[in-house]
Amino acid sequence: MQFIYVLAGWEGSAVDSRVLRDALFRNGFSVPQGFFAPYRGQKYHLSEFNPHNQPSTAQEFFNMKHSQARNVIESAFGILKARWEILRGRSFYPIKTQGRIITACCLLHNHIRRVMVVDPIDEIEDQNILGVDGETIHHIETSDAWGRWRDQLAQEMWNQWRRRHHAR
Repeated sequence: MQFIYVLAGWEGSAVDSRVLRDALFRNGFSVPQGFFAPYRGQKYHLSEFNPHNQPSTAQEFFNMKHSQARNVIESAFGILKARWEILRGRSFYPIKTQGRIITACCLLHNHIRRVMVVDPIDEIEDQNILGVDGETIHHIETSDAWGRWRDQLAQEMWNQWRRRHHAR
């Protein structure tokens, strides 16, 4: 629930891939290996999954886990905006100042998350999202290898879940 990289200055309506491409060309930013997009044409949103409607394929299971991780990210932004009123409304500061304000709020948010035993604004139970150690991605390119790797990871996750789920 902490921010590891802040790139302030883009409009909220900017396409994610364009912002990512910009971040990759700046110094100091890299995407951890194992960063995958969800499968298209498969169930994705957590509301589509429930005890009576479990994932039925490896791709659906992967998408469910991807959606859970995305919810944690959205929660971090929600807590950030709840904590700092200046981030909730329209700003009339110059763009450069706005970027500095956003960065300062993120830094203070991270400091609070590290120092306070109980964060009064945090209504979310601690969630542990494990990162992937290893190499990093420094550029974006289309590759069948990434698709095959995602498929293999999804299948392994699915098989492990099915073994645990059906063992009950």
